[in-house]
Amino acid sequence: MEAPRIRKAASTAPLPVKSASVTVLLCTHQGERFLSDQLKSIFKQDCSEIALLASDDGSDDDTRKILERYQYWLGKDRISIQSGPQDGFVANFHSLICHPDIETDYFAYADQDDVWEPDKLSRAIAALEQVAAGVPALYCTRTALIDEKGHKIGLSPLFEKPPSFANALVQNVGGGNTMVMNKAARDLLCVCDDGVVVSHDWWAYMLTTAVGGVAIYDPYPSVRYRQHDNNMVGSNNDWHSRLLRLRMLLQGRFREWSSINTRALQQARHLMTPENQVIFDAFCTARNRWLIPRIWGVMRSGVYRQTLLGNLGLIAAVVLKKL
Repeated sequence: MEAPRIRKAASTAPLPVKSASVTVLLCTHQGERFLSDQLKSIFKQDCSEIALLASDDGSDDDTRKILERYQYWLGKDRISIQSGPQDGFVANFHSLICHPDIETDYFAYADQDDVWEPDKLSRAIAALEQVAAGVPALYCTRTALIDEKGHKIGLSPLFEKPPSFANALVQNVGGGNTMVMNKAARDLLCVCDDGVVVSHDWWAYMLTTAVGGVAIYDPYPSVRYRQHDNNMVGSNNDWHSRLLRLRMLLQGRFREWSSINTRALQQARHLMTPENQVIFDAFCTARNRWLIPRIWGVMRSGVYRQTLLGNLGLIAAVVLKKL
């Protein structure tokens, strides 16, 4: 495929979009507390055709009843409900993205406890429609952090370096709750579906950029990302989270994640651009060598994180062989 085309979306209002269909892929588990707020925000979007496919992973609270209530109000053509595989959130999202009966222009991941801004999908579609037909493209954004009562408490980190495969190997810039992708990106994920990965959103970012697709990061916070005790993944935007990540690094968690992701990417190496094959091979070889060749090899691979602290952590992981 052609060389990667990487761009950052402008923070201005989007251009008008043509009529496009979007399928929202919502995973739920014990989500009764906040699910109604999320469903309301999804169906108040200012863009065209929206359908929702929900996969409930064995909830025994009122989650399923809430979904069925909205299905009764809006119709089965707007909301479909299935039972999840009950094998974790990654497997649940995978069961949705590769659902065989979806025919739509765009696909949007959704978590059960957030709130979407009304223009979330229209901004994404406007950006994705600038990409040539058939090229895998993925859109993601910054988030506004809210507490359990919906009050804004901050913003997720602002990433200013361009998204790329070299970045994706060591960091995910886009939370799945902000991601929207075109059909080519969705089809790519379904072709490369036989490996175990750390998370569905990181895998989408890695795979899309690996094959020369387009990654779009929009600094506009299109999602109100709710922080509460049952978050599967937190905001990573305070010192407690940073210290937790440092502890995970020292315990070898990041190295474990790198091993999982690189094994999965090996199965897709033949789809990568020649440039990204070089980056990938250099990274895989370097991370398993002794100190000096390891440092030199990782530097040559060109991998990077988005912030100064992130890159300092990356250097520490390389030196300590925790990457």
